[in-house]
Amino acid sequence: MLACSELSFSYDTKKTFNFPSFSCEKGETLLILGNSGTGKTTLLHLLALLLTPNGGSIKINNNELATLSAKESTKMRANHLGIIYQKPHFVSSLSVLDNLLLANYLADQKESKEQAQKLANNLGISGLLDKKTSMLSGGEQQRVSIARALMNNPDVILADEPTSNLDDENCEKVIQLLENQSKNIGAALIIVTHDQRLKDNFKNIITL
Repeated sequence: MLACSELSFSYDTKKTFNFPSFSCEKGETLLILGNSGTGKTTLLHLLALLLTPNGGSIKINNNELATLSAKESTKMRANHLGIIYQKPHFVSSLSVLDNLLLANYLADQKESKEQAQKLANNLGISGLLDKKTSMLSGGEQQRVSIARALMNNPDVILADEPTSNLDDENCEKVIQLLENQSKNIGAALIIVTHDQRLKDNFKNIITL
């Protein structure tokens, strides 16, 4: 589903990140661990096509992404990648439902209230669809973020530090939600984190 080979990136001439090659297949989960400064966020932004690598390859379904134009990257990101950011970045003036439907709009897809309702039911947020996102708790916002990332049935889900601010019980719940939802749509799930608690949950682990 997703394969990366010999990716490198530098913000300036003083430091270059060289990342290990890896792949993650449909329905699999890959955990990428690393302390602060090891390039976790940089790698996630490369995979999300928010940065362009200095060298190397990123492929989804054997399609090369690293050399796409800015316009092509935007279209690819909207239609094939589901990104769960550490901070949710909602449009505060819109309801939860409209924030979910916005994902369809930005991907030039037909708005699917049915998909939004299905995801809301699965994630236990069906009673929140008419609320403004500013009225939600942190845990509720996180579930809405997961639903938004899944609205277009992405091929790859990228989760940035999804458990770093959670206690052990909620950490376990969020990981189960992410795994279950990714398997439901047949997506590769890549979690980028410094949270060492997750090591026991996954077989596929890369440490930067």
